[in-house]
Amino acid sequence: MSEILLQVQGLGVTYASARGKVKALEGLDARLHRGEFLAVLGPSGCGKSTLLKLVAGLLRPSAGRVTLAGEPINGPRPDVGIVFQQPTLLPWQSTLNNVLLPIRTLRRDLAQGRRRALELLQLVGLETFANHYPGELSGGMQQRVGIARGLVHDPALLLMDEPFAALDAMTREHMMLELQRIWMATCKSIVFITHSIPEAVFLADRIVVLSARPGRTIRELSIDLPRPRTVATMGEPRFNSICNELRSLFTELVHFN
Repeated sequence: MSEILLQVQGLGVTYASARGKVKALEGLDARLHRGEFLAVLGPSGCGKSTLLKLVAGLLRPSAGRVTLAGEPINGPRPDVGIVFQQPTLLPWQSTLNNVLLPIRTLRRDLAQGRRRALELLQLVGLETFANHYPGELSGGMQQRVGIARGLVHDPALLLMDEPFAALDAMTREHMMLELQRIWMATCKSIVFITHSIPEAVFLADRIVVLSARPGRTIRELSIDLPRPRTVATMGEPRFNSICNELRSLFTELVHFN
């Protein structure tokens, strides 16, 4: 396995609320190797999105530490890209200009950024839609723009927060295939947040399973399915065996809680 890019150690987050202190995460440990596709799987409210905010530098931990390439994450970093649950595209900007937003925000070379953006639009199959506006694109197409935007500044790490949750089942399945293709083409290190067991098993090299709140790591599972994975993969006995193993784990968690 390649070197560890991202390290999470003893991570804890406590929020102050009207009802007192609420622990979102407690003693969470995880790691991501360079070039790895890691899925973080857990029940709703377990702190998955909180974990993503910590890694993105948008939130400070109450305990523990997060390091990227050996350096503590103390705030937003230019070497981290984010793809949100909703595409969050600017409706008055073209597809190309939406992809270029990180280039402009980081004050990178615009000509070079434009070439990179056009290459990424070709990679995600939207090169003919560069001058279209978000309202002219389907939900799946908008999310592909979001993925291109997350990659345009060539980050070391790409964070994805349930990016397909709002899509219908057929579009979601297509986007899983598309994301796998994009990841295999770019070799990026990805942390993918989801509460979908089949989605995690299909996409990931390894899955970190979080407990109910306060979230902590209760299981790590390497996915030994060969790549590239196809729609047929989801009908294979090994795929279903892994999914059933994870479902059993969550059933135990529900009974325990």
